[in-house]
Amino acid sequence: MSLNGIAEIEDSGILRLTNETTRLIGHAFYPTSLRFKNGTDGAVFSFSTAFAFAIVPEYPKLGGHGLAFTIATSKELAGALPSQYLGLLNASDVGNATNHVFAVEFDTVQDFEFGDINDNHVGIDLNNLASNASAAAAYYDGDGGRDEERPQPQERRHDPGMGRLRRRPQDAERMYAGFSASTGLLASSHYLMGWSFKMNGAAQSLDLSSLPSLPRSKKKNTTFILATSFSAFVLLVGAAAAGAYLFYKVKNADVVEPWELCYGPHRYSYKELKRATRGFRDKQLLGFGGFGKVYKGTLPGSGAGAGAEVAVKRVSHESRQGIREFVAEIATIGRLRHRNLVQLQGWCRRRGDLLLVYDYMPNGSLDKYLFCDGTEEDEETQKRGGVGGRRRRLLTWAERFRILRGVASALLYLHEEWEHVVVHRDVKASNVLLDADLNGRLGDFGLAKLYEHGANPSTTRVVGTLGYLAPEMTRTGRATTASDVFAFGALALEAACGRRPIDPKAAPEELILVEWVWERWAAGRWAETVDARLGGDYDRDEAMVAIKVGLMCSHPAAAARPTMREVVRYLDGGDAAEMPEIRSPPPPGYEGAGKGHEGFDDFVHSYPSSSFEKLSASASPVAVGVGERAAVGPMGYSPLAQSQPHSDVTA
Repeated sequence: MSLNGIAEIEDSGILRLTNETTRLIGHAFYPTSLRFKNGTDGAVFSFSTAFAFAIVPEYPKLGGHGLAFTIATSKELAGALPSQYLGLLNASDVGNATNHVFAVEFDTVQDFEFGDINDNHVGIDLNNLASNASAAAAYYDGDGGRDEERPQPQERRHDPGMGRLRRRPQDAERMYAGFSASTGLLASSHYLMGWSFKMNGAAQSLDLSSLPSLPRSKKKNTTFILATSFSAFVLLVGAAAAGAYLFYKVKNADVVEPWELCYGPHRYSYKELKRATRGFRDKQLLGFGGFGKVYKGTLPGSGAGAGAEVAVKRVSHESRQGIREFVAEIATIGRLRHRNLVQLQGWCRRRGDLLLVYDYMPNGSLDKYLFCDGTEEDEETQKRGGVGGRRRRLLTWAERFRILRGVASALLYLHEEWEHVVVHRDVKASNVLLDADLNGRLGDFGLAKLYEHGANPSTTRVVGTLGYLAPEMTRTGRATTASDVFAFGALALEAACGRRPIDPKAAPEELILVEWVWERWAAGRWAETVDARLGGDYDRDEAMVAIKVGLMCSHPAAAARPTMREVVRYLDGGDAAEMPEIRSPPPPGYEGAGKGHEGFDDFVHSYPSSSFEKLSASASPVAVGVGERAAVGPMGYSPLAQSQPHSDVTA
């Protein structure tokens, strides 16, 4: 047999023309064409055929079109359509005399388009699907009588009535004999169990007992199937929901590490902080830095602290700092208590998300006030749609000096007054936050390093912000209290002068802030360095103290810098005359640098200062008092400062 479409021969030997797939065709033809007409005189040969077939609809009493015994000039029947066309013809060629198609159809759907008599009939078709003759399907006895009752399986009956309705193929000499079947909107399985065919004679009768058995039909209990399917669906959905819930719980579970049991303040749940920040929306964004983003939040609930505004720092996955700094921050700041430190209220850890909850500082960071013109807004935050953008005003001198005293007091607490020595390692204007009364509070302890009193810090990573790093750190790689003092000196000069450590917009001789201030101080013209935007409205003695403290703290030799206790005393006194004279830097190659002036050579080799070259010939370690003039070199300050991101350098 030559098969096409979805026709297939099953393992049992039965030919299945179609299955329960809608709108498909199955063809099965004898592979060789047969001669139906004498080529000499044109006489048409007779034939007889016998076949056994079965139609099994997908749904009882609802047929899916039908099957046809077919004689045609082609066994492929190209262009034929399924459904009512039975895989024989299509809408454009139905009824054409050139089709040369003869068929006996067994149709299970009544198609009014072709004048079908009912939905279960037999018809003889010639080049058309409108039957030339048709009769309702029924059983007949051996004498041609019609029997409406279905016979038992062992009875063998045939339909001589339809057998007498004969048509002969026209014109074509050679044609193919076979079967065609199709499905429509509904489907039926059309089976051919046996077939015999004879030209010019009687076809051999079929022994039904020897034919392949019809595949056992699957009895469909619709209610049972629906109930089973629904139950299985419910179980599947329930299992999926339970699995998703367990996965969500595991994924969002707060991981408790051993160190968390020993350190840190109140622990918040991730759900609380997510709700407090409204899902960490961009509109709640206050800012971001090397450690991640900071969001404004309002604590939910009805207990103590409910409704309080907080700042939630969310350490990002891509942050160059990570769990090491997070642990340091929890372990350190969680137990620190000082009025000029940003208080850590609590924390949370959710797998890779690390969150810290601080007091909310409504006025943001100090740098936003120092380097504004008094009218500009925080444009970067506004562009992000955050809540930190606000119109900044120029800080008065009294506010600046109060902020410096507060930060100095906080550093003294960290260095000397707490149970351990804490080196902040990242003192700068952007890490000084202002509360509602514009009091300065030192924050961002992610780089804090804790070690015992009297012990040397063991870290060898240079971590901090370029421009605030003490010169000796490039050689030793160790942060100390003296390196914090150096950074405070840069902060003091920024506050007094209203300029960044490196100002690319300034004149070349004013590019390096500390160098420029030192030259003016040595020339007795220090007042020229005070922020001109103040319009001369400042306390002269306090300004002199702030500048002198800034220069003393910025000394390139760590041993020459004051301690924070001394700095606090100078700022509280407010009188520059009571302060010791500033020690000038030693010249390059000075033998005592290794003792009293550690790190100066490192500074000299890494700092191409034009002023130093001009003044080094006459420079010597002399004291310079207020109003005195002396030819001295610049202070040790890295020319890479410009609010740069955190830098990690392995020493």
